[in-house]
Amino acid sequence: MLKDANGALIEIHCTYDPETKSGLVGANRKVKATIHWVSAIGAVDADVRLYDRLFLKENPDDAEEAKDFLSNLNPSSLQVLHHCKLEHMLGNAAAGSRFQFERLGYFCADTKDSKPGTPVFNRIVTLKDSWTKIEQKGQTR
Repeated sequence: MLKDANGALIEIHCTYDPETKSGLVGANRKVKATIHWVSAIGAVDADVRLYDRLFLKENPDDAEEAKDFLSNLNPSSLQVLHHCKLEHMLGNAAAGSRFQFERLGYFCADTKDSKPGTPVFNRIVTLKDSWTKIEQKGQTR
């Protein structure tokens, strides 16, 4: 990896192992993970909304003394990511169309805010996050 003076990643060096290609007849190796990337040069910028649980507790009414269910609202229930780099074809996604974003979940082009050339996507369901488990075990470092 090559980083600039501020520590931002600017270059990654890697190799391609054709023996791990999915569907390859006679392949004798399996990989645990695959890196997916989008070229920033041909990408479209988009806003991506990540929704999480609305309440911090399973039972929102399970509030502290003298407080109501509103005290259990999750302040992180919506995270909006701006200028996300997406495949260029998603720039003209029809409102309401659905896509899987690698390792993040399934997303829907917003029916009100998404416009051709300036898409907005809402996460509708997450994927099982095995990557976090691997990272926590220290297997990726």
